[in-house]
Amino acid sequence: VPQGLLRLARKSGQLNLAGRGLTHVPEHVWRINVDTPEEAQQNLSFGAADRWWEQTDLTKLILASNKLQSLSEDVQLLPALTMLDVHDNQLTSLPSALGQLENLQKLDVSHNKLRSLPEELLQLPRLRSLLVQHNELSQLPEGLGQLLSLEELDVSNNQLTAIPTSFALLVNLVRLNLACNQLKELPADLSAMKSLRQLDCTKNYLETVPPKLATMASLEQLYLRRNKLRSLPEFPSCKLLKELHAGENQIEILNAENLKQLSSLCVLELRDNKIKAVPEEITVLQKLERLDLANNDISRLPYTLGNLPQLKFLALEGNPLRTIRRDLLQKGTQELLKYLRSKIQDDGPGPNEEPPVTAMTLPSQSKVNIHAITTLKLLEYSDKQAAEIPEAVFDAVGAHAVATVNFSKNQLREIPPRLVELKDSVCDLSLGFNKISSISLELCLLQKLTHLDLRNNVLTALPEEMEALKRLHTINLAFNRFKVFPSVLYHLPALETILLSNNQVGSIDPMQLKGMDKLGTLDLQNNDLLQVPPELGNCEQLRSLLLEGNPFRTPRAAVLAKGTAAVLEYLRSRIPS
Repeated sequence: VPQGLLRLARKSGQLNLAGRGLTHVPEHVWRINVDTPEEAQQNLSFGAADRWWEQTDLTKLILASNKLQSLSEDVQLLPALTMLDVHDNQLTSLPSALGQLENLQKLDVSHNKLRSLPEELLQLPRLRSLLVQHNELSQLPEGLGQLLSLEELDVSNNQLTAIPTSFALLVNLVRLNLACNQLKELPADLSAMKSLRQLDCTKNYLETVPPKLATMASLEQLYLRRNKLRSLPEFPSCKLLKELHAGENQIEILNAENLKQLSSLCVLELRDNKIKAVPEEITVLQKLERLDLANNDISRLPYTLGNLPQLKFLALEGNPLRTIRRDLLQKGTQELLKYLRSKIQDDGPGPNEEPPVTAMTLPSQSKVNIHAITTLKLLEYSDKQAAEIPEAVFDAVGAHAVATVNFSKNQLREIPPRLVELKDSVCDLSLGFNKISSISLELCLLQKLTHLDLRNNVLTALPEEMEALKRLHTINLAFNRFKVFPSVLYHLPALETILLSNNQVGSIDPMQLKGMDKLGTLDLQNNDLLQVPPELGNCEQLRSLLLEGNPFRTPRAAVLAKGTAAVLEYLRSRIPS
């Protein structure tokens, strides 16, 4: 550690040693306030600026992003520390001497390999922020509730299966992050946290939320995404709740009574559930600004939704809506609300009656939307659960040039052969959410294709004949059954984006990828990559490389979290010279 840095630290009380590749902390750092500085021993004459005997005690020490495997007990020689940051190292334990830093207010030990926290940590009377996310903790100290000054606690991305009951004592806690653990339930005692404003329980195994939590009067943001909830919890006392995120659960019913209690709600996010109906009472949410109901089973909406005065964003795609034309959904929230309001005036059918078959329902019910073909150059037959595309759909195209084809969300088992009739004009083809198991040669004749969406099918391979798609620049193959990276992709020179997440790909060829000059995005999340070849670091054309959710050991999550440039640099550093 350069002497100049230490000199500055003595004046400012702050020392930043982040990202220096340190495997241990030099002893003179711990002793910075104990030992006489070197310059004093050299018997020099001092200007006013260098009067070392007027030094300031160290209050902030940053050791983040190094290679530290342990911290010395000598940390107790810095009793004035108010902030200690050692995130992104390789620590497996913490020294018990931390408990003697009675002025410590913020401790960041996130992104390490900690399996436990020392009991001595509970002796820090002034600790306000404790960040331990991204470690390997399977439990927390039972007495954690003794940290009465705590305002922020982040234990996300660990392996916790339970929360200590003493949490109830943390009455000053404002933010609590429990996301990405293995919690099956929350203790009802959490309701004693009277100051809690933000609670994040994303990605656990919660099936219910304790009714007592509803008494948390200060709660403003609640994240329950990616759990196993079957119904929306009740919140009678949460009068300040502004954001409720409960997407990716198994919620089937929106209870009108529950909605009535959420008068302050601005954001309600319920996408990817199994909700069948939206109650008229949703209109009591007068402050609602964002409502996300995408990918549910909603077949009709209450027209009174159009009367919500603050609503700026309404997401409904992926629902089997009967009374709303698809092109209307694509025009955005304001047009949609305007349409819903216009329907309130009509003495149209009530929300529970079958709508009459009129001009209003025809475009989405009928087989072909001629208007879309002629003006939008769009051929759409999606979300019909059809086993094949009716002949009438292709017949309707006639001499018109169709640029976009959307046959997603059906039950197709093969590529519709008549697609070849559109080969002179179609650029964008969507066949996602079907049951297609192989790619026919007809598809390889669509040589104007630039975008191809085949996500959520049962594909295991792509034919070499796809090499003919020289203009293809985006391909989406997520959620299929690929066990190997489709080799034909290496031979498509125009490819800019390859989305291959959620397959079972075990390896990639970095030399071939390097030859793909245009490739900017490569998504390989949630595959079976056991290792990442260091040579991938030479693919400097990549602007977005996504590798999370694979079983490889390195690069570690902390490196992945820093983004693509850092991952590529890390991989280059591992290439054997």
